[in-house]
Amino acid sequence: HSYIGDISNAELAAMHKTGRFKAGGYDLVCEADCLIICVPTPLSKTKDPDLSYILDAVLRMGPKLRVGQLVVLESTTYPGTTDEAIAPRIEELTGLKVGRDIHLGFSPERVDPANKRFKISQIPKVVSGIDEASLRLTQALYGSVFERIVPVSSTRAAEMVKLLENTFRSINIALINEMAIICDTLGIDVWEVIDAASTKPFGFMPFYPGPGIGGHCINIDSMYLAWKVRLHGYEPRLIELAQTINDAMPQVIVERMGRILNDRSRSIRGSKILTLGVAYKKNVRDTRESPSLTIIEDLVARGAKVEYHDPHVPELKIGSRVLRSVRLDTARLKAYDLIAILTDHEAVDYARVAAAGTPVFDARNATKAIRKPHIHRL
Repeated sequence: HSYIGDISNAELAAMHKTGRFKAGGYDLVCEADCLIICVPTPLSKTKDPDLSYILDAVLRMGPKLRVGQLVVLESTTYPGTTDEAIAPRIEELTGLKVGRDIHLGFSPERVDPANKRFKISQIPKVVSGIDEASLRLTQALYGSVFERIVPVSSTRAAEMVKLLENTFRSINIALINEMAIICDTLGIDVWEVIDAASTKPFGFMPFYPGPGIGGHCINIDSMYLAWKVRLHGYEPRLIELAQTINDAMPQVIVERMGRILNDRSRSIRGSKILTLGVAYKKNVRDTRESPSLTIIEDLVARGAKVEYHDPHVPELKIGSRVLRSVRLDTARLKAYDLIAILTDHEAVDYARVAAAGTPVFDARNATKAIRKPHIHRL
């Protein structure tokens, strides 16, 4: 059974039938020639890197490792993790020498859930090794799947590649989020500005504002980098500022929703509000770090009666409450005081939502083609 949206049960069944795929526990470690560690790397309560899942995986693998195996870490982490934390732990647990008895590499995960434009094999794969032999083996492993392999000089460089990619996104999203606030202050349509700027064939890459950053990568990865460089006495001010702007977006959204209600002589307290989308991005069911959850919690704390609809998330826990996705029908849509589009899933009929006549706040520009007085955009 697949719990991953991009991989169907049929695909798993077909692989299993060939005998090339099976699921199991750590007892399979000794059978494998190559082992890839893909576990979460969250932040601790103090916003420091939490490597506990990686270290636990190595601990469980350790007693079963043997001479000649290749171990590759794919989990996103700070530069230095592979050689500073993983290599010594493997040597301590096994008595084997990394680079002589055990080969070790790092290759950052590069996926975009629900993106149908690129197959996994078409995304260039960055690879590295703790030494030359480890690099050659890591290249050979991924070269059997990926069309293009991009070797780099060290595991630290490869670890930094992923952090640069996601920090780039975090900072540019923060810029466009702040631009959305500025445009709102000046009475300008930020979406029109982005569309016009995007016609420039050089020197501009469009990013789009929204209710905040979610998911397990972009927000967290930049904090891994910030933590690491602080240990070396450097204060990453731009990264921290981007984080602050993005973290504040759910509050900006709630305030905008309050203004729309106020214009209709209503307050958030007592209003019946529907949020469309609780996943962190379109066409996925992942709610990790989703700004929609923060927005719903804030609305409820202010006294709103909140329901949600998400075709990918049938059930949601907010605090001690369990909410269930409501069905969309015209009568229900007309009964709300405000509808907020927080995740622009393609499965939702936004024309139908707009036709109900209920005030809509669109934080994703999902109603771009609909120009009605009751439609309000970020």
